[in-house]
Amino acid sequence: MPEAVNKKITGYRDLDVYQNLFRLMTVIITKVIIKLPKEEKFDLVSQMRRASKACPALLAEGFAKRYQKKHWSKYLDDCLGECNEMIHHLEAIIALYSQYYQSKQSLEMLIDQYDKCSRQLTKLKQSWVNYHKNDS
Repeated sequence: MPEAVNKKITGYRDLDVYQNLFRLMTVIITKVIIKLPKEEKFDLVSQMRRASKACPALLAEGFAKRYQKKHWSKYLDDCLGECNEMIHHLEAIIALYSQYYQSKQSLEMLIDQYDKCSRQLTKLKQSWVNYHKNDS
């Protein structure tokens, strides 16, 4: 098994979890919510649009406070909460509106990807304390 390589992180765009969440945001907005029925426009669609955008935005905003453990930790926790919200919304779509989608599997894959991001955020929070230990 290859050894994990610590790459230099100079900006929030360097974070794998940011890249994954940004990709998920584009899929949610361009492929998922547009298929929901019109009656969900001001409810589920609005909530999903906000939550999917909030995930990468929280990482981008919080990265500026990455040296302030308490503040950075709060942004990561908030981002984790938004991931959990997206998992809930996708599960609700499967339960209520699966007839609007060609495959339930594609929605389940999105759930799995948000779950992976949740694990990445948890690992990032745990490892960040030591990441900048030798920075000046």
